[in-house]
Amino acid sequence: MRIKVNDEVEVITGNDKGVRGTVQRVYPDKNRIVVSGVNIVKKHQKPRSTGGRSQAQGGIIEFEAAIDVSNVMLVDPESGELTRIGLRRDEYGHVVRYAKQSGSELD
Repeated sequence: MRIKVNDEVEVITGNDKGVRGTVQRVYPDKNRIVVSGVNIVKKHQKPRSTGGRSQAQGGIIEFEAAIDVSNVMLVDPESGELTRIGLRRDEYGHVVRYAKQSGSELD
């Protein structure tokens, strides 16, 4: 997976199309990511004990759910436009990510 945590991405399809945010979590085995401010869902949660004297509060909680990585594109840090991500080796033989739009390295 070429998208990493703290990358700025834009949603290119779905209900949140056009929304930009940073990647908070990456699930490479499921090919999904969590982006801040995107795919907000509500969950009805019952109050439950936490093992001590206190009790976890119930109610309706909102959180960002994971979306498929194919529904987002990276925002090029130089130009601010959407770009694809490529991999190449630098002069030391290390694999680095680069923006295909501008050719600049991302890592």
